[in-house]
Amino acid sequence: MAKKVKKSKLIEVKTKIKTVTNLSGDILSHVRSSPTVTNNLTADEKIAKIKIHFAEIMTTLGLDLKDDSLADTPKRIAKMYVNEVFGGLDEKNFPKITVIDNSMEYDQMVCVQDIEVLSMCEHHFQPIDGFATLAYIPNKKVIGLSKLNRIVEFFARRPQVQERLTKQIADCLEYILGTKNIAVHINAKHYCVISRGVQDTHSTTTTSDLRGDFKNFPETRTEFLKQCRVRFNTD
Repeated sequence: MAKKVKKSKLIEVKTKIKTVTNLSGDILSHVRSSPTVTNNLTADEKIAKIKIHFAEIMTTLGLDLKDDSLADTPKRIAKMYVNEVFGGLDEKNFPKITVIDNSMEYDQMVCVQDIEVLSMCEHHFQPIDGFATLAYIPNKKVIGLSKLNRIVEFFARRPQVQERLTKQIADCLEYILGTKNIAVHINAKHYCVISRGVQDTHSTTTTSDLRGDFKNFPETRTEFLKQCRVRFNTD
C-alpha cells in the first residue's frame, strides 16, 4: 500500500510542476490579428498557384525561364513563401508552448536579449532584420526560455509592420503567462529603406510595448531598457 501511495504522489507532483499548453487557436484568439483572409487552400495548392503567378512576374520582367538558372525559381519562391518566410500565417505552425508552475516563487524580472528577428515588410516585401529583447515578471507561471524565441519567430514569419509585431508578441506573452508585467523591445533594419527609396543604410527602427510594472514604475522600466542593446553599427 505504501508504494501505491508514493506512486500516486509522484504522479500528482509531476502533473503540478509541468503544465504543457499547445492551444494555438485559443492563444491566437487573444492576439491582435494580421490583415488576412481565409481561402482554405492547402500548402501544396498555395505553392502551385504562387509558382504560376511568380513565373508570370518573371516573364513580364523579361526574364528567360528556359535558362537553367531561372527555370526552377518560381517553384523555389513559392515553397519559400509558404513553408518558410510566411510560415507564421498558418496557425498550425504555432509552437508547442511549455509553461511551468512558478513553484520557486521567483518574482524578479526574467529577460532574454538578442533574439533574432527576421520578418518581411508588408508594404514592399523587403526583409526586416533585427533583434528583440523580451522580459516578464512571473506570477504563477514561468516559460521555457527557448519558447520566447519560437514565439518571436512565429509572428515574424509573415508580412509585417514592426509596430504590430511588437504588439502581437506582447499579447501572446500576456495571455500565456497570465500577467500584465510584460515588456517587448525590437530594434531592426528595414530593407525597404535600405535598398529602395531613400536608400539609407544606417537608420534603424525601435519599437517597444511596456505593460504592467514595466509601464507604471520608472525604476522597473529603466531596469528593462538597460538590457536593450542596439546591435547595429551605424558609424
